[in-house]
Amino acid sequence: MTKTISLFLGIIIASQAQAGMRQYQADLASSEWQLSQNSRLNCTLSHNIPNYGEARFASIASRSNNLMFELDMLRMPDSYSLAEVRSVAPSFRPGMSDRTLADMKLFKQFNPSLSKKVAWTMLSELEQGMNPTFYYDDWYSNADKIAVGLSTARFQEAYREFVGCLGNLLNFSFEDISYTVLNFEFGGDKFTKASLRRMAMISEYLSLDPELELVLIDAYSDSYGGRWTNQKTSEKRANKIREYFVKNGIDASRIEAKGYGEKRHIASNNSVIGRSKNRRVVIQMEKP
Repeated sequence: MTKTISLFLGIIIASQAQAGMRQYQADLASSEWQLSQNSRLNCTLSHNIPNYGEARFASIASRSNNLMFELDMLRMPDSYSLAEVRSVAPSFRPGMSDRTLADMKLFKQFNPSLSKKVAWTMLSELEQGMNPTFYYDDWYSNADKIAVGLSTARFQEAYREFVGCLGNLLNFSFEDISYTVLNFEFGGDKFTKASLRRMAMISEYLSLDPELELVLIDAYSDSYGGRWTNQKTSEKRANKIREYFVKNGIDASRIEAKGYGEKRHIASNNSVIGRSKNRRVVIQMEKP
Protein backbone atom coordinates (compact mmCIF):
# COMPACT_ATOMS: atom_id res chain seq x y z
CA MET A 1 0.00 0.00 0.00
CA THR A 2 2.79 2.39 0.98
CA LYS A 3 4.65 1.62 -2.25
CA THR A 4 1.48 2.30 -4.29
CA ILE A 5 0.99 5.71 -2.64
CA SER A 6 4.64 6.61 -3.16
CA LEU A 7 4.43 5.63 -6.82
CA PHE A 8 1.25 7.70 -7.27
CA LEU A 9 2.84 10.77 -5.66
CA GLY A 10 5.89 10.32 -7.83
CA ILE A 11 3.77 10.35 -10.96
CA ILE A 12 2.04 13.58 -9.85
CA ILE A 13 5.32 15.30 -9.06
CA ALA A 14 6.81 14.21 -12.38
CA SER A 15 3.80 15.47 -14.35
CA GLN A 16 3.93 18.82 -12.56
CA ALA A 17 7.61 19.15 -13.37
CA GLN A 18 6.95 18.49 -17.04
CA ALA A 19 4.20 21.08 -17.31
CA GLY A 20 5.57 24.39 -16.06
CA MET A 21 3.23 26.97 -14.56
CA ARG A 22 4.03 30.69 -14.70
CA GLN A 23 1.99 32.45 -12.02
CA TYR A 24 1.07 36.12 -11.82
CA GLN A 25 -0.65 37.40 -8.69
CA ALA A 26 -0.12 40.27 -6.28
CA ASP A 27 1.21 39.20 -2.91
CA LEU A 28 -0.03 40.59 0.40
CA ALA A 29 2.36 43.54 0.30
CA SER A 30 1.73 44.58 -3.32
CA SER A 31 -2.00 43.88 -3.61
CA GLU A 32 -4.04 47.02 -4.13
CA TRP A 33 -7.65 47.48 -5.16
CA GLN A 34 -8.85 50.98 -5.94
CA LEU A 35 -11.86 52.85 -7.27
CA SER A 36 -10.09 54.37 -10.28
CA GLN A 37 -13.28 55.87 -11.77
CA ASN A 38 -15.89 57.28 -9.40
CA SER A 39 -18.61 59.43 -10.98
CA ARG A 40 -22.26 59.33 -11.93
CA LEU A 41 -21.17 58.27 -15.42
CA ASN A 42 -18.57 55.58 -14.74
CA CYS A 43 -17.54 53.31 -11.86
CA THR A 44 -14.34 51.28 -12.23
CA LEU A 45 -12.76 48.97 -9.66
CA SER A 46 -9.19 48.16 -10.67
CA HIS A 47 -6.51 45.77 -9.42
CA ASN A 48 -2.85 45.79 -10.49
CA ILE A 49 -1.25 42.41 -11.24
CA PRO A 50 2.55 42.83 -11.05
CA ASN A 51 4.44 42.11 -14.29
CA TYR A 52 1.19 41.22 -16.04
CA GLY A 53 -1.29 44.08 -16.27
CA GLU A 54 -4.51 45.24 -14.66
CA ALA A 55 -7.90 43.71 -13.89
CA ARG A 56 -10.93 46.00 -14.08
CA PHE A 57 -14.60 45.75 -13.15
CA ALA A 58 -16.59 48.59 -14.70
CA SER A 59 -20.14 49.88 -15.03
CA ILE A 60 -21.45 52.94 -16.90
CA ALA A 61 -24.55 55.11 -16.69
CA SER A 62 -27.44 53.35 -18.40
CA ARG A 63 -31.17 52.60 -18.22
CA SER A 64 -30.31 49.01 -17.28
CA ASN A 65 -27.86 47.61 -14.75
CA ASN A 66 -24.61 46.66 -16.41
CA LEU A 67 -21.20 45.38 -15.40
CA MET A 68 -18.21 44.01 -17.27
CA PHE A 69 -14.79 42.64 -16.44
CA GLU A 70 -11.68 43.39 -18.50
CA LEU A 71 -8.19 41.94 -18.25
CA ASP A 72 -5.72 44.53 -19.52
CA MET A 73 -2.57 42.64 -20.51
CA LEU A 74 0.83 44.31 -20.83
CA ARG A 75 1.59 41.86 -23.64
CA MET A 76 -1.13 40.58 -25.92
CA PRO A 77 -1.33 36.89 -26.96
CA ASP A 78 0.27 35.76 -30.21
CA SER A 79 -2.70 33.54 -31.04
CA TYR A 80 -6.38 33.06 -30.28
CA SER A 81 -7.14 30.77 -27.36
CA LEU A 82 -9.36 30.18 -24.34
CA ALA A 83 -8.67 30.84 -20.68
CA GLU A 84 -10.46 28.85 -17.99
CA VAL A 85 -11.76 31.07 -15.20
CA ARG A 86 -11.72 29.26 -11.85
CA SER A 87 -12.53 30.30 -8.31
CA VAL A 88 -9.56 29.06 -6.27
CA ALA A 89 -9.46 28.72 -2.50
CA PRO A 90 -6.48 30.42 -0.83
CA SER A 91 -3.88 28.22 0.83
CA PHE A 92 -4.99 29.21 4.33
CA ARG A 93 -8.49 27.76 3.68
CA PRO A 94 -7.81 24.01 3.26
CA GLY A 95 -10.73 21.77 2.38
CA MET A 96 -12.51 24.28 0.15
CA SER A 97 -12.84 23.06 -3.41
CA ASP A 98 -12.16 25.09 -6.54
CA ARG A 99 -14.84 25.54 -9.18
CA THR A 100 -14.97 26.62 -12.81
CA LEU A 101 -16.81 29.90 -13.46
CA ALA A 102 -16.51 30.37 -17.22
CA ASP A 103 -14.28 30.33 -20.29
CA MET A 104 -12.81 33.61 -21.52
CA LYS A 105 -11.75 34.18 -25.12
CA LEU A 106 -8.25 35.55 -25.67
CA PHE A 107 -7.66 37.74 -28.72
CA LYS A 108 -4.60 39.17 -30.43
CA GLN A 109 -6.07 42.61 -31.08
CA PHE A 110 -7.82 43.66 -27.86
CA ASN A 111 -8.18 42.92 -24.16
CA PRO A 112 -10.31 39.93 -23.15
CA SER A 113 -13.51 40.63 -21.22
CA LEU A 114 -16.39 38.91 -19.45
CA SER A 115 -20.08 39.78 -19.34
CA LYS A 116 -22.23 40.93 -16.43
CA LYS A 117 -23.23 37.57 -14.96
CA VAL A 118 -19.68 36.20 -14.76
CA ALA A 119 -18.30 39.56 -13.57
CA TRP A 120 -20.80 39.64 -10.68
CA THR A 121 -19.95 36.04 -9.82
CA MET A 122 -16.25 36.91 -9.68
CA LEU A 123 -16.96 39.84 -7.35
CA SER A 124 -19.04 37.56 -5.14
CA GLU A 125 -16.20 35.03 -4.98
CA LEU A 126 -13.72 37.76 -4.05
CA GLU A 127 -16.09 39.02 -1.36
CA GLN A 128 -16.13 35.48 0.10
CA GLY A 129 -12.32 35.33 0.17
CA MET A 130 -11.81 33.24 -2.97
CA ASN A 131 -9.29 33.99 -5.74
CA PRO A 132 -10.68 34.12 -9.30
CA THR A 133 -7.85 32.77 -11.47
CA PHE A 134 -7.34 32.52 -15.23
CA TYR A 135 -5.55 29.48 -16.68
CA TYR A 136 -4.42 29.24 -20.27
CA ASP A 137 -1.68 27.67 -22.38
CA ASP A 138 1.49 29.65 -22.88
CA TRP A 139 1.40 30.75 -26.53
CA TYR A 140 5.16 30.09 -26.80
CA SER A 141 5.02 26.57 -25.33
CA ASN A 142 1.97 24.30 -25.33
CA ALA A 143 3.52 22.26 -22.53
CA ASP A 144 3.47 25.25 -20.17
CA LYS A 145 0.54 27.06 -18.59
CA ILE A 146 -0.03 30.56 -17.26
CA ALA A 147 -2.07 31.31 -14.15
CA VAL A 148 -3.27 34.85 -13.44
CA GLY A 149 -4.90 35.32 -10.05
CA LEU A 150 -6.87 38.13 -8.42
CA SER A 151 -5.87 38.69 -4.81
CA THR A 152 -8.43 39.29 -2.04
CA ALA A 153 -5.99 41.41 -0.03
CA ARG A 154 -7.31 44.99 0.46
CA PHE A 155 -10.42 44.15 -1.55
CA GLN A 156 -13.29 44.71 0.87
CA GLU A 157 -13.03 48.48 1.43
CA ALA A 158 -12.55 49.27 -2.28
CA TYR A 159 -15.46 46.94 -3.10
CA ARG A 160 -17.77 48.81 -0.69
CA GLU A 161 -16.85 52.09 -2.39
CA PHE A 162 -17.50 50.50 -5.78
CA VAL A 163 -20.97 49.32 -4.75
CA GLY A 164 -21.74 52.83 -3.47
CA CYS A 165 -20.66 54.29 -6.81
CA LEU A 166 -22.91 51.84 -8.69
CA GLY A 167 -25.90 53.01 -6.68
CA ASN A 168 -25.22 56.62 -7.71
CA LEU A 169 -24.93 56.08 -11.48
CA LEU A 170 -27.29 58.00 -13.76
CA ASN A 171 -30.17 55.85 -15.02
CA PHE A 172 -29.60 56.95 -18.62
CA SER A 173 -26.64 56.94 -21.01
CA PHE A 174 -25.15 59.27 -23.61
CA GLU A 175 -26.86 57.29 -26.36
CA ASP A 176 -30.23 57.95 -24.71
CA ILE A 177 -29.88 61.73 -25.05
CA SER A 178 -27.31 62.31 -27.83
CA TYR A 179 -30.15 63.02 -30.28
CA THR A 180 -33.19 64.61 -28.68
CA VAL A 181 -36.29 66.23 -30.13
CA LEU A 182 -38.13 68.72 -27.90
CA ASN A 183 -41.56 70.15 -28.55
CA PHE A 184 -43.08 73.50 -27.60
CA GLU A 185 -46.61 74.56 -26.87
CA PHE A 186 -48.40 76.38 -29.66
CA GLY A 187 -47.53 79.99 -30.42
CA GLY A 188 -44.57 80.58 -28.10
CA ASP A 189 -41.41 79.34 -26.43
CA LYS A 190 -42.95 77.46 -23.50
CA PHE A 191 -41.75 73.88 -23.10
CA THR A 192 -44.08 70.94 -22.77
CA LYS A 193 -43.74 68.96 -19.52
CA ALA A 194 -42.04 66.09 -21.32
CA SER A 195 -39.53 68.50 -22.84
CA LEU A 196 -38.75 70.01 -19.44
CA ARG A 197 -37.92 66.56 -18.05
CA ARG A 198 -35.70 65.85 -21.04
CA MET A 199 -33.92 69.21 -20.64
CA ALA A 200 -33.10 68.41 -17.04
CA MET A 201 -31.59 65.07 -18.07
CA ILE A 202 -29.44 66.65 -20.79
CA SER A 203 -28.28 69.45 -18.52
CA GLU A 204 -27.24 66.99 -15.81
CA TYR A 205 -25.31 64.87 -18.28
CA LEU A 206 -23.55 67.90 -19.78
CA SER A 207 -22.41 69.02 -16.34
CA LEU A 208 -20.82 65.61 -15.71
CA ASP A 209 -19.13 64.83 -19.03
CA PRO A 210 -16.29 67.20 -20.03
CA GLU A 211 -15.59 65.11 -23.15
CA LEU A 212 -18.67 66.46 -24.92
CA GLU A 213 -17.21 68.96 -27.37
CA LEU A 214 -20.30 70.52 -28.91
CA VAL A 215 -24.02 70.81 -28.37
CA LEU A 216 -26.01 71.75 -31.48
CA ILE A 217 -29.46 73.26 -30.98
CA ASP A 218 -31.61 73.58 -34.13
CA ALA A 219 -35.10 75.05 -33.73
CA TYR A 220 -37.98 74.87 -36.24
CA SER A 221 -41.54 76.18 -36.43
CA ASP A 222 -44.73 75.18 -38.17
CA SER A 223 -46.08 77.29 -41.04
CA TYR A 224 -49.00 78.72 -39.08
CA GLY A 225 -48.63 82.52 -39.16
CA GLY A 226 -46.15 84.81 -40.93
CA ARG A 227 -42.82 83.49 -42.17
CA TRP A 228 -40.78 86.27 -40.50
CA THR A 229 -42.61 85.73 -37.20
CA ASN A 230 -41.99 82.00 -37.37
CA GLN A 231 -38.29 82.58 -38.06
CA LYS A 232 -37.95 84.82 -35.01
CA THR A 233 -39.96 82.37 -32.89
CA SER A 234 -37.62 79.51 -33.80
CA GLU A 235 -34.56 81.62 -32.97
CA LYS A 236 -36.10 82.57 -29.65
CA ARG A 237 -36.74 78.90 -28.84
CA ALA A 238 -33.17 77.89 -29.71
CA ASN A 239 -31.69 80.69 -27.59
CA LYS A 240 -33.96 79.87 -24.67
CA ILE A 241 -32.57 76.35 -24.54
CA ARG A 242 -29.02 77.69 -24.86
CA GLU A 243 -29.64 80.07 -21.95
CA TYR A 244 -31.07 77.20 -19.90
CA PHE A 245 -27.86 75.20 -20.33
CA VAL A 246 -25.61 78.17 -19.58
CA LYS A 247 -27.64 79.01 -16.49
CA ASN A 248 -27.06 75.45 -15.29
CA GLY A 249 -23.29 75.81 -15.52
CA ILE A 250 -22.55 74.65 -19.07
CA ASP A 251 -19.78 76.57 -20.87
CA ALA A 252 -21.39 78.79 -23.53
CA SER A 253 -18.56 78.03 -25.97
CA ARG A 254 -19.74 74.40 -26.13
CA ILE A 255 -23.20 75.36 -27.42
CA GLU A 256 -24.38 76.47 -30.87
CA ALA A 257 -28.00 77.56 -31.31
CA LYS A 258 -29.79 78.34 -34.59
CA GLY A 259 -33.38 78.95 -35.69
CA TYR A 260 -34.62 77.78 -39.09
CA GLY A 261 -38.24 78.92 -39.02
CA GLU A 262 -40.50 77.03 -41.45
CA LYS A 263 -37.65 75.12 -43.14
CA ARG A 264 -37.33 71.33 -43.04
CA HIS A 265 -40.83 70.29 -42.02
CA ILE A 266 -41.17 66.64 -41.00
CA ALA A 267 -44.97 66.45 -41.11
CA SER A 268 -47.95 68.05 -42.85
CA ASN A 269 -49.00 71.48 -41.60
CA ASN A 270 -52.62 70.73 -42.49
CA SER A 271 -53.36 69.09 -39.13
CA VAL A 272 -52.87 69.96 -35.47
CA ILE A 273 -50.75 66.84 -34.93
CA GLY A 274 -48.55 67.61 -37.94
CA ARG A 275 -47.96 71.21 -36.85
CA SER A 276 -47.07 70.08 -33.32
CA LYS A 277 -44.38 67.81 -34.77
CA ASN A 278 -42.94 70.67 -36.80
CA ARG A 279 -42.71 72.93 -33.73
CA ARG A 280 -39.57 71.22 -32.55
CA VAL A 281 -36.02 71.71 -31.37
CA VAL A 282 -33.38 69.12 -32.20
CA ILE A 283 -30.47 68.80 -29.78
CA GLN A 284 -27.41 66.86 -30.94
CA MET A 285 -24.29 66.22 -28.88
CA GLU A 286 -20.89 65.24 -30.18
CA LYS A 287 -17.99 63.39 -28.59
CA PRO A 288 -14.42 63.30 -29.97
